[in-house]
Amino acid sequence: MLGMWSLLLFWGLVTPCQGLLDTVGTLARIDKDELGRAIQNSLIGGPILQNVLGSVTSVNQGLLGSNGLLGGGGLLGYGGVFGVIGDLSGLKIEEVTLPKVSLKLLPGFGVQLSLHTKVGLHGSGPLGGLLQLAAEVNVSSRVALGMSARGTPILILKRCSTLLGHISLLSGLLPAQLFGVVEQTLFKVLPGLLCPVVDSVLGVVNELLGAVLSLVPLRALGSVEFTLGTLPLISNQYIELDMNPIVKNVAGDIIDFPKPPKPLKPIKVPPKEDHTSQVTVPLYLFDTIFGLLQTNGALDTDITPELVPSNIPLTTTDLAALAPEALGELPPGQQLLLSFWVKKAPTVTLQNKKATVSIPADIHVLSYLPAGTPEALLELTGVMTFNAQLAPSATKLHLSLSLERLSVKLASSSAHPFDTSRLEEWLSDVVRAAYVPKLNVVLDVGIPLPKVLNINFANAVLDIIENAVVLTVAS
Repeated sequence: MLGMWSLLLFWGLVTPCQGLLDTVGTLARIDKDELGRAIQNSLIGGPILQNVLGSVTSVNQGLLGSNGLLGGGGLLGYGGVFGVIGDLSGLKIEEVTLPKVSLKLLPGFGVQLSLHTKVGLHGSGPLGGLLQLAAEVNVSSRVALGMSARGTPILILKRCSTLLGHISLLSGLLPAQLFGVVEQTLFKVLPGLLCPVVDSVLGVVNELLGAVLSLVPLRALGSVEFTLGTLPLISNQYIELDMNPIVKNVAGDIIDFPKPPKPLKPIKVPPKEDHTSQVTVPLYLFDTIFGLLQTNGALDTDITPELVPSNIPLTTTDLAALAPEALGELPPGQQLLLSFWVKKAPTVTLQNKKATVSIPADIHVLSYLPAGTPEALLELTGVMTFNAQLAPSATKLHLSLSLERLSVKLASSSAHPFDTSRLEEWLSDVVRAAYVPKLNVVLDVGIPLPKVLNINFANAVLDIIENAVVLTVAS
């Protein structure tokens, strides 16, 4: 408990980020409208109000009258100040209208949360017959934002009170002197009945906030887990979460790819407009996912004539027409096998509203006999540079690559050295036809986005800035 209070105290002294992200983490800015919607949805979709009504029915047995909390020999019962209270029988809260939620973010603390609702009271009137009343109630609470022992953001109820508004008599007769009795009673019992609603709401919202720690599967590659890198921050418009992505292989071991040799510049996050939420996906996460693909061999491939259209030649005859030095003593007309080996992690560049991916590859050119053993002709070292098209979905950032250029150098050959630039256009056609489609299937795994209050980023506006991608969605 002392640790939690220390965290809250320290966190309250911190000011929100001024638009710079110095770590390699994923930054999420949750608009207050999104938090309000999550609270409202928790009231609509869950049994919170029904549970409150159940507790009223099972415990209170009426708030007034001979069987009520204040009946019998109590202050307001028989022998009390208002002896006429005995004429009221079993007045109970039997209905709670769906509260209207309003909230205000409190920088350096948390949230001012208000629930405006109506309660319906049913009972027997002093003159007989059914008595029905309705009372407007405003439940006001102060909620602190901190970090749980699991390392998730958590909302903690610090103070709760109720303000009783207008009381309406819907049916039955109630003498004027009893209105004060009803009002005084409601002032006593409503905080104990309705403040638990706030606690229940916060429990649902905290489960949603806790989902940021859930594992996001990467199919056969492994998974990504997001953890809070720092304490949550809060401004008057949004809550800010700085999360570190942890990549794990299929065995559950953490994969820590090397950081760049030179520190990247701090990411300058664009300002967040009102009524929008943001997620900033750092370059590091792109590099890590591509590194995981490379170490798993997912970027390696063999290309045979069956994988390319007939208008793209893939025989020794066609190779001899481009670079006769590469053919050696092999006869023309034999099929070729191109083997792409990616031994180093690709490099992703994010800047100037453009995303590019450079994949270094060793390209082995072999003669290909379906019933025989391939014979090596030459080995090239190449760099394939791709333009990356980015498209968000509800939970991922999807990539689709198209070849921009390819450059190769001769690594080894059975023949004399020659100008390999004559092969680049031919190899580019092969890559576009056979390698890029396979690559895009592999990349369908996507870049995972953190689960923050179930925000759907499918319709987010995407902005590529230096060393990061920013997704902005209207709240």
